[in-house]
Amino acid sequence: MPLEIQNITKRFGARAAVNNVSLTADDGEFVVLLGPSGCGKSTLLRMIAGLESPDEGAITLAGRGITNLEARDRDIAMVFQSYALYPHMTIAQNIGYPLRVRKLPTAEIARQVSDVAERLGLTKLLANQPRQLSGGERQRVALARAIVRRPKAFLMDEPLSNLDARLRVEMRAELKRLQHDLKIVTIYVTHDQAEAMTLAHRIAVMCDGAIQQFDTPANVYHRPANTFVAGFVGSPSMNLLKEGDGTIGVRPEDVELSMAEQAGWTAARVYVTEEMGNETLVVLAAGDRQITARAAAEARIDFDTPVWFRFREGKVHRFDSAGNRL
Repeated sequence: MPLEIQNITKRFGARAAVNNVSLTADDGEFVVLLGPSGCGKSTLLRMIAGLESPDEGAITLAGRGITNLEARDRDIAMVFQSYALYPHMTIAQNIGYPLRVRKLPTAEIARQVSDVAERLGLTKLLANQPRQLSGGERQRVALARAIVRRPKAFLMDEPLSNLDARLRVEMRAELKRLQHDLKIVTIYVTHDQAEAMTLAHRIAVMCDGAIQQFDTPANVYHRPANTFVAGFVGSPSMNLLKEGDGTIGVRPEDVELSMAEQAGWTAARVYVTEEMGNETLVVLAAGDRQITARAAAEARIDFDTPVWFRFREGKVHRFDSAGNRL
């Protein structure tokens, strides 16, 4: 059931937190709003949820205008960074709460809670209370409570940020599989580009209240629309070098290194290296510029070692004086 956002603006005083934003999430699509703190992504999500009112624009879900509806009337389920579980209720009662509000029969609530608990590996925990669960388990309960409603859309506001690195990776995989199985349109807010790249069908990269690029993860990475997207997406980020009126950009994996002088290559010295286990990042000092390159994991290069580099043919990005892709 498609979600359409049309020319949405939200101001706080003189500042536009969200400025004339439009996007469409198609049936069953997983859309990630990605950007730094203060870019407007959470404000946009809250307007979709009905927790904030837009100053301008319209929101449509499954062909029905929901811009002025109360949050409870939008048929949307939201999962927050905080788990927002009821501490005095059991896990079964927490999951089933949306169904009790709808006054479903007790037997039907029990059946649906059992089904979703089995899907998320919570069956053995249904009699427990939230304080008895780990962070990852509580996050799964929050997801189960959202799923059991079978809403027209899921909204998720950095739901994995409280988890440790290992659990985040596990929950990312669970989320992706769940969304694939349920085929419910999902809008997911994060500042974590790894989450965005691995989860999204399409990513809306935001800055200063506006969408800079709305595209597939592959296009956002390989064909960034401007220097903000080029510098924000990628770890480490794209090398951006000023050349006259424009900027050239190159990803670290497209910087070739040689320990011996090569005709046509540029001389540099090693400023610092970072051993990452699966790769080594080499920061080069070339004149007054620093350029990051990816090297093999076994590369061992000392400080100030002379090296030569070149940019891989066909992998250089060019941007005009305003920062837009040429």
